[in-house]
Amino acid sequence: MSRVRSLDVQVGDWLDLAGTLGKGSVDFLYVDPPFNTGVRRRTPPGAGRAGRAASASYADSWPTAESYIAWLEARVRATVRAMKPTGVVAIHCDDRASHRIRLMLDRVLGEDRFINHLIWRYGLGGSSARRFARKHDDIIVYGMEPDGHYFDPPMVAATSRRMRGMLKKATDVIDIPAINNMARERTGYPTQKPEALLSMLVGAFCPPGGLTVDPCCGSGTTLAAAVAGGRRALGFDSSEAAAAVARARLASRARA
Repeated sequence: MSRVRSLDVQVGDWLDLAGTLGKGSVDFLYVDPPFNTGVRRRTPPGAGRAGRAASASYADSWPTAESYIAWLEARVRATVRAMKPTGVVAIHCDDRASHRIRLMLDRVLGEDRFINHLIWRYGLGGSSARRFARKHDDIIVYGMEPDGHYFDPPMVAATSRRMRGMLKKATDVIDIPAINNMARERTGYPTQKPEALLSMLVGAFCPPGGLTVDPCCGSGTTLAAAVAGGRRALGFDSSEAAAAVARARLASRARA
């Protein structure tokens, strides 16, 4: 694809659509893929504020952990040609696969391209009688060139008494609440992430006016955050229903 509109949502498999990206065109690739949980994710019709026109469903299951990583690796490899030398790849995952994904990115991009293993601490969720309660996701971040990636350090409110009322650089543990049931941005789409999280990531790793691509875009959170932050955005999703949720959300935002 020689040109990307400032905002676009395309329906299709990431592996197929990766070939339509212009060589060296992508500044930030953020991927929130299925996590291989073994369950089917569903959004009931009419769920959320912007998802009334469609219901979304996808199978989140692979025969083995190895087949899941092979699925992901093939798609990352297909996208590498489209990344700028200053580009950044971030894969959102959990403790089921974070260690495997990091090793996969070592193979594909190189160990010296590793930037961060971010922890998104969200707080919500249940407890367990058998283990410590799981309250975070992982975001594995690599650059295309050693120490050559774009980075604008996010600033967050300081918590110490000495720095009260001041800002400080964010750490690799990100404290942003998950979306609650009454949140205005909630679409009802399964696994929707908060826009505040994506705004931080896009602002950190994509330069103003640059292109952010989310090849598993779901309800369009990454696209909304990118455009709000003055970046161009392109989303892929294999589900027409998911694309409809994203388009409805973005159209609603444009009318606001």
